[in-house]
Amino acid sequence: MSASQGLTHGQDQPPTGQRFERILLASEGRTISRATVNRVIELARRSDASVRVLSIARVYGVAFGLPNPGLLPTKREWDEQSEMVGKVVRQLERKGIEADGHVVGTRNATKKILEEAELAGCDAIVMAADRDRSRILGDFSWSQEPQRVRRRAKIPVFLISEEAE
Repeated sequence: MSASQGLTHGQDQPPTGQRFERILLASEGRTISRATVNRVIELARRSDASVRVLSIARVYGVAFGLPNPGLLPTKREWDEQSEMVGKVVRQLERKGIEADGHVVGTRNATKKILEEAELAGCDAIVMAADRDRSRILGDFSWSQEPQRVRRRAKIPVFLISEEAE
């Protein structure tokens, strides 16, 4: 069983004594929930870990194989994501946790989140998530991005159910 299997919505617990040095709090563009921030605080305090906050500004694709400005995130979307990341970073810092963050634009959120975790030296990922849908139908849904991250990650992934709020 890989490190990321078996970690479920809300009730996931790292193995006893497992410590993290750096945690990635990631969002595929959804608002980062209070429950998700609280889980990151709990994990970071347990290990005295620092946190990198990442949010994705969704790029909708290309037109005829060429980048198209109409498919890129709008200034408002960039600003909303940046404001959310800044707010979460400030919340973590108020709790005494070293944190930084940024927003990136991509069509492939899973790939970008996993790349960011590796580049930032993170040894755990925390994300808010919807209920897991069937793999066939879920693979076509942007809301199932956290489940794709969990399936492909080589490090523990904690998915926090939005229904838990």
